[in-house]
Amino acid sequence: MTSITSDTPPLRTADLGTLVIMSWSRETPDGDVPFLLACSLGDGENGPEATPAAVERLLLKAGLTTGEGVLDATRLPSLPVTLLVVPGAAALTMPGINAQFAPTPAWRAAVDERGYACLIFATRPWSGGEPGEAEAVAAFANDAATLTTAAQVVLPVRTLRT
Repeated sequence: MTSITSDTPPLRTADLGTLVIMSWSRETPDGDVPFLLACSLGDGENGPEATPAAVERLLLKAGLTTGEGVLDATRLPSLPVTLLVVPGAAALTMPGINAQFAPTPAWRAAVDERGYACLIFATRPWSGGEPGEAEAVAAFANDAATLTTAAQVVLPVRTLRT
């Protein structure tokens, strides 16, 4: 008897390499929209060639898929992906990751106004330029090769209650 399994290989964090989170906001007719770009630098143990598969396994573990449009997590309270924002800092948490970052003041103002941020989690490794450099981030985040292979999620913002 033959059995077929749909199990994915285990996540090897060594293949993920360095993960970076970059925040920015973009002005629209309805006001500023806050964005996050998460991606690997492609410096994992098995090089940039192993990065897309490793990131995809990480995303699947968190219940996220790639290339299927934008997932509205504001309607999915059980999704194990969260965005915590506190004064001067923020953290993206999901199974296997707790990435802290210092958001820009404009991003923080947009998040405070909207109550959410738009996450683009790229399976494609960072492809040049200095991470955080506005033009390089915009070019990478808006590239069709990035967007069609990324998980895109509208994440509600959580804050600490006082």
